[in-house]
Amino acid sequence: MKIKSKQWLKAAAIRAVRTIAQTAIATIGTSAMICTVNWKVVLSSALMSGILSILTSVAGLPEIKAEQEN
Repeated sequence: MKIKSKQWLKAAAIRAVRTIAQTAIATIGTSAMICTVNWKVVLSSALMSGILSILTSVAGLPEIKAEQEN
């Protein structure tokens, strides 16, 4: 695997994990009480956001461009 693709995979994975966490927190935060959280919705929303984050990363990652310029 090329160095550039390793860098891209690492940056895309970090971005996806952050997006998943943010979506999960936001979805959980919409419930009034923890016992009313629809965990299936939280999980599906978080996973979908992670998939979309990876697909968006295909268009380019600013983190990789900044590293290449340095």
